[in-house]
Amino acid sequence: MRGAIIGDIVGSTHEFTNRVSSKEFELFPSGSTFTDDTVLTMAVYDSLKNNIPLEQSFMKWVEKYPNRGYGGMFFGWVLSKKKEPYDSKGNGSAMRVSPVGWLYDTEEDVLREAKRVSEITHNHIEGIESAQAVAMCIYLSRNKKSKEEIKEYIENRFKYDLNKSVEQVRDTYEYSELAINTVPQSIICFLDSNSFEDSIRNAVYLGGDSDTLACINGSIAETFYGGVPKNIADEVYKRLDSRIIVITNDFREKFISK
Repeated sequence: MRGAIIGDIVGSTHEFTNRVSSKEFELFPSGSTFTDDTVLTMAVYDSLKNNIPLEQSFMKWVEKYPNRGYGGMFFGWVLSKKKEPYDSKGNGSAMRVSPVGWLYDTEEDVLREAKRVSEITHNHIEGIESAQAVAMCIYLSRNKKSKEEIKEYIENRFKYDLNKSVEQVRDTYEYSELAINTVPQSIICFLDSNSFEDSIRNAVYLGGDSDTLACINGSIAETFYGGVPKNIADEVYKRLDSRIIVITNDFREKFISK
């Protein structure tokens, strides 16, 4: 889950402009900060860990951080009196789902809870399956599956094509907030990496919705590579406030310290 926050912050200054030309870019330039990706990840963890209804948790966290770049459809949901899902095909459910991959210990539970935390807003099958795919990458990584085994599972269950390299994807990649155009690509950036930092760099180098690509990617890479480098974590903590630090420390004590 900390990997999701790191990816969000690293990608935050490259989302619409300032596309990097190589993987050798500054990880934390001036202005890098957390966005809605981090806030809603915190909301999901808070809901699951403390048994708070999802709607209540989303509203609580958005109220704390109202100006973090929420998508138009999601913000409309926040403002609506009758909160109904809006059939989204977007990547918003995948960017916030990482706590599910950590908090549940069977494939069945992970798939069920990923669906549940998605469909409150993203009830289109592409929105649901994208979140399930990310959560399962995390779950499989926790269970020491190889990249080949993770790739095979995701391709077979979700029919994603994961056979390209980062460079091959980048050649024709364009900005998109659709799950189908960001989640498989984020997974490819992980599969075609040799470390946590390299994985994050791949996601930002790809271009496009960089904070969300890197958020999704980071949530997987953290798990597979056994945590995040201390120098990177230290830089991220400088950009978080006390509320989010409390949650991330709780997560670290529960999972990473084992």
